[in-house]
Amino acid sequence: MSRPSHRRQQEHARSFAPAPIAAAVFALTLIGGAHAQTATAATPAASAASAADAAPNEAPALDAVTVHSRNRIERLQDVPISVSVTTGAELARLDAYGVDAIAKRAANVSWNIGNQRTSSLSIRGIGKIGQTEAQDPSVGVIVDGVSYAYNALTSSFDFVDIDTVEVARGPQGTLQGKNASVGSVVINYKRPSFTPTADYTLAFNKNNGVLGVAAIGGPVIDDLLAWRGTFSVDRQAGARVNLYNRDQTYTNTDRVSGRVQLLLTPSEALSVRLEGDVQPRAAETTNGNTINLPTPTKYADGATNPLTTDASTRLSRGWFTSNPGYTLADYYGGINNDAQHGLVTGGNGASTEVNWKLPSGHTVTSITAYRSYHFDAVNDDGTPFDIYRNSGGFWNDYHQASQELRVSSPVGGFVDYQAGLYFIKVNLSATYAKSFGNDAGAYLASPTQYSTLAASPAGQLLMEDSLANLSLAYNSPAGQQTIENKSGAAFAQANWHFTDAFTLTTGARLTHENRTNVASSYTVNAGNGVDLANFSSADPTARDAVTAKYFGTGRTYASLTAAELKQVTAAQAIRSSNIGVQFAPTAAKPFRANQPALVLSPSYKIAPNITSYASYQHGEKAGIAQLVNGISTPAAAEKTNSFELGLKSALLDKTLILNADVFDTLIHNYQQAVQVVDLYTTTLKNDGNTYYTSATGNAPKVGVTGLEVDGVYGGIPRTTLRFSGAFNKAIYKEFPNSAQPVENGDLSGAHPYRSVNGQTLAGAPRFTFNVGADYTQPVTPDKDAHVSANLAYSTAYNTDVSLSKYAEVGAQALVDLAVGAGKHDKSFDVSFIVKNVFNNATPQSRTWNSITPATPRVWGIQFTGKL
Repeated sequence: MSRPSHRRQQEHARSFAPAPIAAAVFALTLIGGAHAQTATAATPAASAASAADAAPNEAPALDAVTVHSRNRIERLQDVPISVSVTTGAELARLDAYGVDAIAKRAANVSWNIGNQRTSSLSIRGIGKIGQTEAQDPSVGVIVDGVSYAYNALTSSFDFVDIDTVEVARGPQGTLQGKNASVGSVVINYKRPSFTPTADYTLAFNKNNGVLGVAAIGGPVIDDLLAWRGTFSVDRQAGARVNLYNRDQTYTNTDRVSGRVQLLLTPSEALSVRLEGDVQPRAAETTNGNTINLPTPTKYADGATNPLTTDASTRLSRGWFTSNPGYTLADYYGGINNDAQHGLVTGGNGASTEVNWKLPSGHTVTSITAYRSYHFDAVNDDGTPFDIYRNSGGFWNDYHQASQELRVSSPVGGFVDYQAGLYFIKVNLSATYAKSFGNDAGAYLASPTQYSTLAASPAGQLLMEDSLANLSLAYNSPAGQQTIENKSGAAFAQANWHFTDAFTLTTGARLTHENRTNVASSYTVNAGNGVDLANFSSADPTARDAVTAKYFGTGRTYASLTAAELKQVTAAQAIRSSNIGVQFAPTAAKPFRANQPALVLSPSYKIAPNITSYASYQHGEKAGIAQLVNGISTPAAAEKTNSFELGLKSALLDKTLILNADVFDTLIHNYQQAVQVVDLYTTTLKNDGNTYYTSATGNAPKVGVTGLEVDGVYGGIPRTTLRFSGAFNKAIYKEFPNSAQPVENGDLSGAHPYRSVNGQTLAGAPRFTFNVGADYTQPVTPDKDAHVSANLAYSTAYNTDVSLSKYAEVGAQALVDLAVGAGKHDKSFDVSFIVKNVFNNATPQSRTWNSITPATPRVWGIQFTGKL
């Protein structure tokens, strides 16, 4: 016999499966106090029942929205935390499933475009980093309670069947999971319930694109075991064609994924949720989506740029101009890659979440999780010539295992609290590969080397063999890295309710970090030029044999002329300079430290619908164990102190949520690319000079101040307006050793670094705002027409960490629009969707001789419904 029906309702609520969302229900983006500690154990109740049930001409009471940002279901306006919330319903309406789409719908959050490995999230202008495998992300990402400890885990996946996305600003860690130094993004999928469901999405777009999503679930054993399965396929061509291989487009999409959850509820006090997901490996062309531009002929100080190593000089050599089918105009005219492969990514994961409510009213939560990720890049030089067969690829296998154990007290007394333990282990094996083709020697030779070798057939063969078929585990920063990170933490947070109006929140965390890195750089395949070293052999037989190979049978080393010896020396120099520094497996200095995190936040309810708050947060990001040219060159831990004052309000009969805050953040030892002393080269040359190179290091002080405004208005019948905006000033307060930008290339020898004190960080626009609107119009008693739109605007910002003046992209506004109609009960709906409605062409990034173009306008049709 099944249990009473009210039990099903209780378990349904416990699983936090969303109620049906009326068209007027919004995607909230709301700000509270900066000590937000984001959701892990369960998904928020995404919608307000009062909003969903409101009659079409009635304004919904927006303050009924609930969140789970402190691991409890609470009314959002009662929680003084810095959290923005976006519902999955809003994302789905505009076919927005990537992290970049999420960033367009939250205040002061940016998605820094790179490839599937190097892209990153930033909050308040902090987080655009020069990617190193040993470095933690600045912005933490938590998916269904599981912290991701690697940037790449989010950039190549579609997030479908989402309940809510929550964004928390400021250092995180005193309530859950892995600590994050500037904020967290929490993605909550819809959970299993005992109510049967079968939802689908089918979409097509102009780029031969097709998207299919199915979400199916319900009871397996009534009131005991429920399930939910989500399956998606997302494939489409890119907007640009590779002229060398017209079947290859940039940037295509190729993603297939599946996720299954089981919910076991053996009693009122105990629930167990198991989740597993898989995304098979597939390839997407991201690298190589470049428009080449002529390199400026003058440096910033007016000095002439000799263009010695520029493509325009190299491709003008007779070796390449003898091919009448390709000219410099082609190099500047489009994509023409002969060796470029799509970036292969894939991953899988599994987790178990147990919630046990004790007789005392306390709840014990356990989250056990595993996640893996694979990345493989094979890159090209941007020409159809056999220069690079891999111009700097990357093979990466990542694994993490984590365990969280947390206890939560009952609420309602003078104090309520949560405390727990967290452990994570990361293993990452990464190989940076470089492979050369038959044309590499002619392309990479200096002008003097080229003229010397091109003078005779023997020299041309030496030039070709110098690099042909050479393959390296290349030192950038190391050919092979084996990284192991172990972290253990204890955390606690308490809310002290001194009066009904005044609450003080305190929190602390202590994390022990133990991070190691063993790296090496070596030759994988010596290639055709393996014999070139024999010209310098002490063995006369070896010298004569290699001489005869290149200069003719019967020739001996002793017979070589001065011109021929110069050719030998030139070929050897081409080879050695491109092999670079090689070293045996070497352990970097480990990073071992105890790192605290703190929260202190008083809040005061000025009126029933107005809450003020202040907060202080301290957080730390682990240091980096790394090698530079085989010598340990660690980066120090990053330390953040953040202060915030804010106000949350529900106005106009609770139809307007309006929240605002001001903040001031100071970061010591901000981790990014810097100029560091190259101990290897300095020691090798031993000429009294100090040599420098670029590596991940520390900018001593970064400061961020600003104002954020966020809210939603539902006072217009059948209409919801969501808005957010930010003024953000993120500057280097102290950074004396930034790399010289390319336009200062003539100064880099005498002045290898410069001060950028007072300048704005890369990827940090001064002003941003987002506006979203949803309108529904009943057309028959059971059918609605609807319109949804989203505008994301930012002022200009720099895309280069060395702050080149050529890397600034202009202000841009991106508008997405959906117009459709469907049944009121959501059983069927069709929408016409246009992304980038006004075809904004502002580049995603730029350098002084290239740009990464914007994604042009895309339109399509989307069908959704319930079976």
